[in-house]
Amino acid sequence: MKKHLLAAVILLSAITTFGAGYQINMQGIRQLAMGGTGTGWVWDAATIYYNPGGLARLKSIQGYASMGLIMPSTAFGNQMSSATTQRQTFTPFNFYVGGPIMQDSKFALGLGVYTMAGIGLKWDDQWIGRYIIQSISLKAVGIQPTFSYRCSDFISVGAGFVYAVGTLDMRQSLPVHGQYGPGGSTDDDGSAHLHGNANGVGFNLGIHLKPTDNLQIGLTYRSQVNMSISGGSAAFSVPASLSTQFPNTTFDSQLPLPQVASVGIGFRPSDRLTLQLDLNYTGWNSFDSLRINFTDHTSGLQNNHAPRHYRNTLTPRIGANYKVSKVISFMAGGCYDPTPVTNGYVSPDLPDADRVVLTCGITIRPLPRFTIIAAFEGTTSVKRNATYTYGGFDGTYKTEAATPALALYYNF
Repeated sequence: MKKHLLAAVILLSAITTFGAGYQINMQGIRQLAMGGTGTGWVWDAATIYYNPGGLARLKSIQGYASMGLIMPSTAFGNQMSSATTQRQTFTPFNFYVGGPIMQDSKFALGLGVYTMAGIGLKWDDQWIGRYIIQSISLKAVGIQPTFSYRCSDFISVGAGFVYAVGTLDMRQSLPVHGQYGPGGSTDDDGSAHLHGNANGVGFNLGIHLKPTDNLQIGLTYRSQVNMSISGGSAAFSVPASLSTQFPNTTFDSQLPLPQVASVGIGFRPSDRLTLQLDLNYTGWNSFDSLRINFTDHTSGLQNNHAPRHYRNTLTPRIGANYKVSKVISFMAGGCYDPTPVTNGYVSPDLPDADRVVLTCGITIRPLPRFTIIAAFEGTTSVKRNATYTYGGFDGTYKTEAATPALALYYNF
C-alpha cells in the first residue's frame, strides 16, 4: 500500500519542472527573427514588452497583432525503453497598441496583451514514465498597461503594470490496481488529474538611451510574477478499495514566473544594416521548491514539499536586420540558452537542456503605413543523459522545436 500511495507525492513534484521550456521569447516577431533581441533598438509597438522606455520613441500610434506556432518534440531513451512525445501545436499570440498621445508629444501610452508562457508535452499513455507524467500544459498571458516618457533626445523611460492569468493542467497514471492486479483483464492503472487557474501581478521597467542615430542602448527589468492557484481541482480515478485514500479534492499552490534583467545594444554601421546584442539574466533560483496544499488529507494524500534547485542563467542573443529596399528587409539571429535545471532534477514532464536557437525572417511593407513580418525559429537541445532523483527515473533526452510566426502592424 505505501508504494502505491507514494504515487500521489511523485505526481505533485512534476509541476515544478517546467524550466526554460515554458519561458517563450515570442512577444515580438521581428525581435524573434533577430534571435530574440529587442532591448536596445526600438522597431515597433512590441517594445511595450521588450523595453517600455522605447515606447515614447515611436513616431505615431501603432496597432500590432501576431501569432506563432510552436511544434515541439522530445525523444527519450534508456536501457529498458524509448519514447517520443506526441505531436502538438501551441499558438502564442500578442496584441499591442500604443504610441505618443499626440504628435511630437514626449508622453506615450500603450497596452500589451502577450503570451508569457505557453507550451507542454504529452507522452503515450503506456510509456515507461507514465507514473511520473503523461501530459502537462502551462499557459500564462500578461496584460500590461504602459506609460513612457521621452525626457530628451538622449533618454526615455517607461513602466508597465503586469497582470497575468493562466492555467495549469496535468495528468499522470497511478500504479494502483484492483483484484486482478497490473495487466488484469478488467483493471487499468489509476489516474490523477490536476487542473487550476492561476493569476499574479508584476511590473516591467525600461530605460532607453540614444547616444546617436546609429547607436541605441536599452536596460530593462521584468519582475517575478507569482502565479497563485487557489481552489484547483485534484481528481483521482482508483479502485473502490482505495477511493478513501485518494478523494477528489482541491489544492492551492504558487508557480513563480522568474524575474529577468536585460541589457541590449543596437548599432547601425550603414544605412542598410542594423546589428543587435542582448544579454538576459533570468532569476530561475526562485524555483527552490514547490508546495502543494490540499483541502482534504488522508494517510496517502498529504501536503507536498517538492525540492528544486534551479540556477540563474545568462542568455546571449545576437541579431541582424538588412534593409534591401524601402519595402523589404531580411533578418537573422540566434542565441545559446542554458538550462536552469540542475542534474538530479531533470524530470520527463519537461526534460530541459541547453538549447541552440537559430532564427530568420522577412519584413514587407506593401503600403507606407502597413507592415507584414514573417519569421521562423528552429530550436534544438543538447542531448542530455539525466537523472530525476526525486522520482527514481533516468534516461537520455533530446528536444527539438520548429516555430513559424507572423505579425501585422499599422501606423496610424
